[in-house]
Amino acid sequence: MTPPDLPTGWGVIEAKPLAEGVGGQVWRARRRNGEPVVIKHVSAQAAADAIHATAYLDWRDGRGAVRLLALDGDWQMLEDAGERTLAQVLDQDGDAAATLIAAEALRVLHAPSDRRAEGLQTMPVRFAALTTAAEREGGLFAEAVACLKTLTGGPVQPLHGDLHHDNILFGARGWLVIDPHGLIGDPAYDAANLLYNPLERQDLRTDPERARRLAEVLAPAVQRPAAAVLGHGFCHACLSAAWHLEDGNAAEAGRSLAVARAVQAALRAA
Repeated sequence: MTPPDLPTGWGVIEAKPLAEGVGGQVWRARRRNGEPVVIKHVSAQAAADAIHATAYLDWRDGRGAVRLLALDGDWQMLEDAGERTLAQVLDQDGDAAATLIAAEALRVLHAPSDRRAEGLQTMPVRFAALTTAAEREGGLFAEAVACLKTLTGGPVQPLHGDLHHDNILFGARGWLVIDPHGLIGDPAYDAANLLYNPLERQDLRTDPERARRLAEVLAPAVQRPAAAVLGHGFCHACLSAAWHLEDGNAAEAGRSLAVARAVQAALRAA
């Protein structure tokens, strides 16, 4: 069985539902030649951001990230990265082992590409919700905006923009990343979301010492100081809280701000 309206030229002969969310629907599939692939149908809500994601995958051209095999409107055919996630490594082998793998993934992602990077989202657009929250709420949001200003003026490059423990996977080509957001900005920001994750491990996310350890391991991979990783980690946690407030989810906003306070404590101690 294949998804309805799937482009027929792709030669997909069977597909099983893999995930469904605000970004769209995803299937693990097989082509007529036996090749395993992932099929994604992007939702109308996510269509604008999908442009940035495909631009990033085109820039990486399979180096550290899944290959974008075909694109047809809202349909994407992607390389199957595998089924073992970094979250499973964390559960089985611990946070330190998972962080080392994440650092290596970042090193590969941040290697130069011979392709031009076009169509990526800028950091001011990315952080628009934080700016709005700072004007309305003040507090940690305003502190994050001030922190973000101190981080400008450094190196700029294409970024995955949404790296976490569930989108780093192991398969036939080793560890690969999936589901980029597609940004252009400070390399340190690519490590920030790892401090904010895993989402279900609030004990880890709110531990300042853990934030410090992760920043020290991840910083060399993005060739930035640990303080820059912590600074972006603090700003990203506040940005996530701002997004939750926009969605009317005060409880999740509170959880995000707890992470922000922990990362901020690590930053102040650095």
